Amino acid sequence: MGFWDTLFGRTKPALPDLDQLFALPSAAVTLQAAAGFTPTGRGAVCFATVEGAAFEQTHREVRDLLDADTDRSGPPVELTRDSYGYSWLVSRRTPDQLPDLVNDLHAVNSAMEANGFGPQLLCSLAGFDDGAGRRLALVYLYKRGTYYPFAPLPGQDRRRDNALEIRVEAALAGDLRVEQDLSRWFPVWGAPGL
Repeated sequence: MGFWDTLFGRTKPALPDLDQLFALPSAAVTLQAAAGFTPTGRGAVCFATVEGAAFEQTHREVRDLLDADTDRSGPPVELTRDSYGYSWLVSRRTPDQLPDLVNDLHAVNSAMEANGFGPQLLCSLAGFDDGAGRRLALVYLYKRGTYYPFAPLPGQDRRRDNALEIRVEAALAGDLRVEQDLSRWFPVWGAPGL
């Protein structure tokens, strides 16, 4: 940062660090020990909707790359849109294949970034549950290079379990780069992959 940036209070934004995704498997062990949540095998990458041939080519490349995985059963990645107009590339694995799911999320992010769609990337998430109906997502903010927990309460009233989110944040602070600005813990209601 330069003198003028310091004087006027400007800060440089954090750079995306996709390698932070590889911290998820060790964080999952901590999460299970601290709160009883285990991976669901579902994850997704969210981005601002993109139209056109270049994106279709990138999507095809991602599908081909993930299709090459012989351990996968079922569709490698699905493209869906949520009610807010954002697009999601969703990957499904078995719950014990979290490292493979992380590789999928990394591959999707990397392919989009390499093909010029990095500015459209918003977040990636991996889903967890406690076997008693509670769900949790560990959400990676692409533009911040940080994680935060998102825990919707069961039901349709769009409420969050804030106490669980804070407990998970404290438990994972040693495993993940946790987002310190709570105003950036955006709800991802109805996110595929959760």
